[in-house]
Amino acid sequence: MTKKRKRQEDFQKVKLKVGKKKPKLENATDTTFKTKAIQIPEQLKEDGVLPTQNRKLNIKDLLSQMHHYSPGVKHNALLGLKELLSQYPFVIDAHLSSIISEVAAVFTDKDSSVRGAAVHLLQFLASKIRAEQIAPFFPLVSAHLSSAMTHISEGIQEDSLKVLDVLLEAYPALLTDRSVILLKNFVELISHQQLSKRLKSRDKLSWMLSVNPNRRVTSQQWRLNVLIRLKKFLQAVVDASSDTEDEGLQEQKDNSHSVRNPICISWKLHANNQQHIQLFDSGGLRPKINSSFRLRSLTSVMDSAEKGLSSAENLKGFIEIIIPLLIECWIEASPAQSAPILGNLLESESQQLMQQVLSIIHLLWKLTKRHDETYKMELWLRMNYLVDFKHHFMRHFPYSLQDTVKHKKKDPCKSNRNCVKSSNNVDHLLLNLTLCDIMVSLASTSTLQTDSGWLDMIRKFVTDTLQDGSKLNSKQVNRLLGVTWRLMQIQQNKVATEPLIKAVYMLYQQRNLLFPVRTLLLKFFSRVYLKEDLRTQRIRSRSKVLSRWLAGLPQQLALLGLRNPELSNQLIDIIHSAASRSNKELLQSLQATAARIYDPLEGTLVLLPAEAQRRLVQLVYFLPCLPASLLACLSRCCIMGRMSSDLAATLIGILHMRSSFAGWKCQVQDNSVNDVDYFSFLFSTLIGFSREELTSLQGIRGKPHISQTQLSPIRLYLTDLDQFLHHWAVTEVICHSLSTIPSQSQCFDILQTGICKYLVGLVVIPDSTAGSVLCAINKLLDQACIISENLHRFLASCCYSLLYFLLTIDREDAEHLQKRDMLWGSCISALALLPRLLRLMLQSLQVSRICREELPVVAQLLRLLMQHGQLRSHMITNEFLVQQIIKDIMTLKSGEVQEQWLTDLHYCFNIYLASHPQTPGPINTVY
Repeated sequence: MTKKRKRQEDFQKVKLKVGKKKPKLENATDTTFKTKAIQIPEQLKEDGVLPTQNRKLNIKDLLSQMHHYSPGVKHNALLGLKELLSQYPFVIDAHLSSIISEVAAVFTDKDSSVRGAAVHLLQFLASKIRAEQIAPFFPLVSAHLSSAMTHISEGIQEDSLKVLDVLLEAYPALLTDRSVILLKNFVELISHQQLSKRLKSRDKLSWMLSVNPNRRVTSQQWRLNVLIRLKKFLQAVVDASSDTEDEGLQEQKDNSHSVRNPICISWKLHANNQQHIQLFDSGGLRPKINSSFRLRSLTSVMDSAEKGLSSAENLKGFIEIIIPLLIECWIEASPAQSAPILGNLLESESQQLMQQVLSIIHLLWKLTKRHDETYKMELWLRMNYLVDFKHHFMRHFPYSLQDTVKHKKKDPCKSNRNCVKSSNNVDHLLLNLTLCDIMVSLASTSTLQTDSGWLDMIRKFVTDTLQDGSKLNSKQVNRLLGVTWRLMQIQQNKVATEPLIKAVYMLYQQRNLLFPVRTLLLKFFSRVYLKEDLRTQRIRSRSKVLSRWLAGLPQQLALLGLRNPELSNQLIDIIHSAASRSNKELLQSLQATAARIYDPLEGTLVLLPAEAQRRLVQLVYFLPCLPASLLACLSRCCIMGRMSSDLAATLIGILHMRSSFAGWKCQVQDNSVNDVDYFSFLFSTLIGFSREELTSLQGIRGKPHISQTQLSPIRLYLTDLDQFLHHWAVTEVICHSLSTIPSQSQCFDILQTGICKYLVGLVVIPDSTAGSVLCAINKLLDQACIISENLHRFLASCCYSLLYFLLTIDREDAEHLQKRDMLWGSCISALALLPRLLRLMLQSLQVSRICREELPVVAQLLRLLMQHGQLRSHMITNEFLVQQIIKDIMTLKSGEVQEQWLTDLHYCFNIYLASHPQTPGPINTVY
């Protein structure tokens, strides 16, 4: 009982009374709470503005999913990013840093689908982001790329090459800035380090090709994939270095006729402060300074690691590592030892690998030429690698492709042995030419006897390739001409060089050559010619093939016409270069073809653009002879308007320098321009129309092409404004040339004879021709000149016809209004210089023969003549004639209300003539 009682005492039940609240327990939890609203309108507004993709995820959501552990989530996030950024490109600029960092981080993701989506997104971003935008973040991209290339996983290494392809395509300059690290990564992709026991004392590591059986592709295919990327990377390095070096690629180095942009200065505009002269260093070209001192480049103050391959030490170190590995790759892909020496057949994959090996070595050779001590570098390369190259590369030279593809259709290209290509478009000719280019760079004149064996093999291969008539592409021809040039430099005697030049000329004579191929051949021949021309007269021996090539250039230019302006420009540059050096064969050919080149209707001169026309006009100076027929063509070219007036002025100036009136102290060329032919050229160009054209104009009647008055026998043919302005500009140059002839009186007599023979008696004369004749008369007239009566009457008729035309121009006729100042000035100057001319014109004003509508025009003309200061004294002399004309007008107007123009005429007569003022005054009337 005692124990039961005690237990009840410990757990006594509390009795609750009805209506009373239950007492709170000691360990009860207080569950009451209070809430308050939080206002965040700005944050809500920002989230609402961010664009979203189809799954309603914005850029922040997608970037946050990139850290998810699930590969599927990350893959979908990458696809969503590409979808979002393609729809809203402006999001890229706002979140560029985050996008780049997150995408680069998945280069090393374990899942292949995630890496593939990252590569596709990177390729999309590369087309949207400029290099200067991504440059601040590129070190991070490069670090992730290096991490992927050196990753332990084979799949990540393979996908890293795809990332490298995208970056090389979009940002080659940024990628080559980190060449030291990436080149080491390339080496580690195909090889591994092995510490040789005999080299431990020198702490030097050797590299050997690695074989990984876990890869999805064969070891040879993997090395091919890596070497293809290495070649692209080295090509980007070469291209980047060629921006600062002119002696870069073969196409640039062989271009001895680079386009130069001269500075055209108008001294008249410069004198009036309307044009400023801008000076450029060597016309935009880098000057070649012959000095033994060289300025230190900025790369010399950088660390060796920062210089990359621009450092000779780094370049040598990389060559020492990569060349043995490339030779090992070559040995694996080369034909069996038992194969015949010539015509060795290669499998497609082996040929591709061998092509990449040679291309990489060729690019490394180019980089060695970027350094100051090129000779020492070439000597170092020869000493270290010539033996291996002869043993491995030249042992089975030349190589050919084993074609295993079934031909379904007959291809004409298959008949050419140089057109055989593998399924990957790698031809064996390019393989052989690359090998030739590498080998000839190791030879020199001093080593000719030692290297004669393999040099003869290369020379025979090059000659046969040029002569077999195959259709070659520009890349093959470029490499082929580079090897040919090097062979000519190694052995510079005519016996060795003439067969090579002849072989190249056979290729040049092929029909339907591609434009890039024709361009390369022209540059090659031009370079050979300039090299030959630089030799002294004592040892110069002209190549017959080269002379034949030069002689055919003018005919090619005439036949080419407008079909290929770029090729025409190259031909013109070469012809100009040879003509300036007085090449006899070319000048004879140019003389024979000049009539076709300078034909005014279908000649090369009038068909090509302005810059090419300028060069063709300059060639006129070098022509041995300028016959009358050629001068007639040149005159038509000047006046037809198919070349600019400035260029016509240049041509006229060149002909003047070739004439006997140029003022040379010694006779430069014998009878190059006959004096009679020269004056005929000047007169024909001054008239501006041929005899046939003037004859055809005589049948034109009425407006709007004819201006006619009853007081003058001459009717004016109204030329359009462009033709008039062109003719007037040429006229000024012609007048200047005529004024420089010493005997002005004889020159005037010749001009007077031409006008009387060809113009006097014509009924219709162009307004530009009438103005040009008056301009020439004003320029040449002096006291010793005697003017015939026929010329006087012709000029008087021209003056009145022109003045009548100027006074009757409609104010709305803007085209003819621009002629007024020039024609008015010519007429007034002629009337002021020739008082007889003014008297004849006044005598012709017989107002009784004209209709009443022309009376106000005659009155206005008289008023303007009386008001003009230069004519005041002559008008006073002819006061009686003027008074008689006014009386005749008053007679015709008698009985009518006096109009204002008649009142103005009386007023001017009373002021200027009736009172006979002693001082004419400086009045120059503006009509």
